[in-house]
Amino acid sequence: MRIHDAASHNNYHGTFVVSGGGNVASARIVHYSDRANQFERIEPLDGKARRVFRHNDVVQTVWPGSGVAMIEQRGLLNSFPALLQGGNDAITDHYDVGVVDEDRVAGHVAKVLAVRPRDDLRYGYRLWAEKQTGLLLRVDVLGERGDVLETSAFSDVTINVKPQPAAIVQAMKQLDGYRITKPVLTRTALEDEGWSLRQVAPGFRRVSCVIRQIGSPPDGLESGAEPVLQAIYSDGLTYVSLFIERFRPHLHVRPTVTSVGATQTLTKRQGDWWLTVVGDTPVATLRLFADALERRK
Repeated sequence: MRIHDAASHNNYHGTFVVSGGGNVASARIVHYSDRANQFERIEPLDGKARRVFRHNDVVQTVWPGSGVAMIEQRGLLNSFPALLQGGNDAITDHYDVGVVDEDRVAGHVAKVLAVRPRDDLRYGYRLWAEKQTGLLLRVDVLGERGDVLETSAFSDVTINVKPQPAAIVQAMKQLDGYRITKPVLTRTALEDEGWSLRQVAPGFRRVSCVIRQIGSPPDGLESGAEPVLQAIYSDGLTYVSLFIERFRPHLHVRPTVTSVGATQTLTKRQGDWWLTVVGDTPVATLRLFADALERRK
């Protein structure tokens, strides 16, 4: 809980690096809070240039090179870090958690926590939390044999910086000349859309279910994009997302299981529908969700 609160309520900026599966990505993060509101700017340093701004649950992504801006209401599930964002306070039912050491990350002294799964449906973690504030400085995701599948860490970070929320709010208003897209996102439930899960993997509970358009801005996400049903489940430390869409033979060629770092993706056809299950979990967990999904009408 201290780690979760530290990311929300502290003022900090730094460079965050994620590596796993042979891939490395980095971004500059700026975060301000006045306790009642959160303001954030994220600028990925790899790939096509873009900037992401957040004011509470309003997220704005701009692609300067393409002149496209996308404005969404995402909630806080995408904010840093994901720990406890699902509101699950029963983590110790499925993980053993303990402080095991002290270390230094990006020049800051940190307490090191070991998070060990009690079953084979989830990965283990090592967490480095800054000693004074609790801000999460590094996360290792550990495989079944204790091997590091993915590492996310600040390479540099300054904590307790002077907050400048007005700078982020002002940047979010500078959209002259941009083509603005606002994806339609409708809250719903699996049952209301004719689906049900016979069972949910132990420890996971549904935290969101929406109908959304899937695209790849700035080149995708046109008004004619096919609607996709997305249900998100969390055990408090990690997430599993179910995407359900109409089967399209020209796109959905064959079932697949792919792995990139800690992220596993499973796809399969189910009658007239195409199912994609994504999560930072073992593939067995994704199969539990996929096999339990039933079409009711």
